[in-house]
Amino acid sequence: MVARTDGRILRGEETRRAVLGRAVEIASVEGLDALSIGRLATDLGLSKSGVFAGFGSKEELQLATVRAAGRIFVDAVLAPIPATASGLARVRALCDGWLAYSRARVFPGGCFFFNVTAEFDARPGPLRDALAAAARAWHEVVRGALAEARTAGDLRPDTDLDDLAFALIALLETANSQAVLHEDPTPYDRAARLALRLLRAEATDPGLAGPGLADLGSASLD
Repeated sequence: MVARTDGRILRGEETRRAVLGRAVEIASVEGLDALSIGRLATDLGLSKSGVFAGFGSKEELQLATVRAAGRIFVDAVLAPIPATASGLARVRALCDGWLAYSRARVFPGGCFFFNVTAEFDARPGPLRDALAAAARAWHEVVRGALAEARTAGDLRPDTDLDDLAFALIALLETANSQAVLHEDPTPYDRAARLALRLLRAEATDPGLAGPGLADLGSASLD
């Protein structure tokens, strides 16, 4: 009995992983509203009842998809950053990692959160709350790295951390949007160069920002 119970649990977990894997792919291109129990069952060759049992409602499926996308984002962008990276080196690693994540199409539609947030930013409810929380968390990651850089003396004492975090994130998201829309990687290079400019402008020594981001571009804007 225990073995049969354990087997059902394992199969249920495998089904849930498969459903969420397909769900994040669909939502990154078509949005969260495009998700349905029936479509996912058909795509994966599963029964509707089997998929429904794992979630219970479309909204719970959508929320689970957002959570799954968050885990994928962390693995793609944050996990690869060395624990030893600090100061402006950590800020640069965050920028590099985010651009690489979008460029590599970890999600087929580019940045999952950029795409689905536009779908729900004016629609109150649990989904908007979840997406707003994800956006705040990412802002705090970037701001936190900038705060550490300022404490370390890499940034000027009067650097406005919220403004700089906002500007860097805006560059990354614009690069994602333009690269996906035009099927052209050039915006990634441009965003990398401009992010480096922003960091150099606020650094106590422009050399602390290093040449890495600028070297990603195929042409200089200097």
